[in-house]
This record gives sequence, structure tokens and C-alpha cells, in this order.
Amino acid sequence: MPVLGLDHVQLAIPAGGEDKARAFWTGLLGLTEVPKPPQLSPSGCWFTGGALSLHLGVDKDFRPATKAHPALLVDDLADLRARLEAAGHTTRDDTAIEGYARFFADDPFGNRLEFMQRT
Repeated sequence: MPVLGLDHVQLAIPAGGEDKARAFWTGLLGLTEVPKPPQLSPSGCWFTGGALSLHLGVDKDFRPATKAHPALLVDDLADLRARLEAAGHTTRDDTAIEGYARFFADDPFGNRLEFMQRT
């Protein structure tokens, strides 16, 4: 049976990081928070936007993902970069990939994120 697609991406956050996560993912990136199923842990938070479903789970032994990362497609990379930098997030260029403009940045906890726009 082949894989049909990707249902969601999960990133780890430290205990008590939900408010910072909300400020970043909803306030800065424009995702919408959605309720978690009641049978799951009340810690962490879930977001959605476009085709993205993002689950943030609390890890008591949290260490940021500094290599593994989600690559998020956006429709205005320059605007997003300006908003991230204005909010104090460092953005980093990397090797060019044909058909895309892209950069990397970290979430408030140091998890690596790639932002891409088709060219």
C-alpha cells in the first residue's frame, strides 16, 4: 500500500512554551490554532494553515531540532522575511535550488524552519 500523503508535522517545544508558540505561529506566521482532541495531553498546541497541519508537543527533555526541519511553502517570501527579521528572528540563506527562493530561520525555541516560495 503506497503512502498517500502527509497528515501533519510535529515539532517539539519545551514545557510552558505554548504562549511563545502561539505568538510565533499565529501572530507572526498567520496560522490558526485548532483544538486538540480532548483525549490527548492538554500540553502543546495544534495549528493549521493552507495545507499545513502543525502539532507542537511538549518534550520534557527538549532539545531543538537544528538539522531536521519542515519546509513551509509561502506566497510572499520577502514579506515573511521582513516580518521575521522585524520581530528579531535571524534569517539565513542557503544554497540556491532551481525553481525556489528560500531561507532558513528558527522558531522561538531554536527549531530549524525552512521557508520556500516557488519562482
